[in-house]
Amino acid sequence: MTPTSSTSPNLPRIALTSGEPAGVGPELCLALAARALPCELVCLGDAGLLENRARALGGTVAVHRQAAAGSPPRAHVAGTLNVEHHPLAVPSVAGSLDTANVPYVLSLLNRAIDGALSGEFAAIVTAPVHKGIVNDAGVPFRGHTEYLAQRTHSARPVMLLTSGALRVALATTHLPLKAVSGAITQDLLCETASILQRDLRRWWGIEAPRIAVCGLNPHAGEGGYLGDEELKTIAPAIARMRASGIDARGPLPADTAFVPRVLADFDAVLAMYHDQGLPVVKHAGFEQAVNVTLGLPLLRTSPDHGTALDLAGTGRADVGSLAAALQLAIALATRPR
Repeated sequence: MTPTSSTSPNLPRIALTSGEPAGVGPELCLALAARALPCELVCLGDAGLLENRARALGGTVAVHRQAAAGSPPRAHVAGTLNVEHHPLAVPSVAGSLDTANVPYVLSLLNRAIDGALSGEFAAIVTAPVHKGIVNDAGVPFRGHTEYLAQRTHSARPVMLLTSGALRVALATTHLPLKAVSGAITQDLLCETASILQRDLRRWWGIEAPRIAVCGLNPHAGEGGYLGDEELKTIAPAIARMRASGIDARGPLPADTAFVPRVLADFDAVLAMYHDQGLPVVKHAGFEQAVNVTLGLPLLRTSPDHGTALDLAGTGRADVGSLAAALQLAIALATRPR
């Protein structure tokens, strides 16, 4: 087929996993498909579920079933959702979790990962899954980040959240707060900073990334009076980073690291734990916040929110973060290299 304005080998083909079927993922996929998009969007999910959800919400998006792609990517048509059908184990009710559908949820991720690794997909965008129900089904699951790393045999995944120009990477992710101090080591921080530097170059094209490193304790330990992790671990790790060619500075008190005049001097912030960095990103723009997994052999983005079971099936869920995740995936996948 000769490439045209609607078919082109240069158009990115993006896999979109529809996530937890009882959550807002399916309806957000439909809302996203209503828009004009500069890509081919392949939604992975149960076509019947998506058709039923579309009818229930009174929308105008038409669900089209398609087989695995074998031709050049075809430009998305606003108002249509192309679905690669993967059947549910049992019917799903909006807002009502069912462990029987956990294998289905994981199969969508597996398909997207395999397609991205083979080059079929330029990137994957993942709608939210519910960690609790996956674990209830007997599958140890800490989150997309860790699952993607395990499936792709990646040694250290790094969670980065971005909203506009703000980029915040996490040294630790889904850990109880009491476990964070023990998890932070010099090797962990140096490896995380190295991955952050590499992927800021790889995906964003920032040749000499400037990284602000937060402290762990209030006032970055106050010289050891409020904790000694900065003196014993974080500062020596920053010295190692700089010796290896990483432009890292700190440890900075987290309560001032995110002041605009400080942020202006950096391309990314390395926060020590989940709730040190994420509230800032979400406050900066919850509807536009995007999660990017670094340290993988593929490009993956996701919205920065959960399954929102209370909103599922109501049509009131905001598609903004998922739309931002797709837009960023397209931009990073098509950036000249």
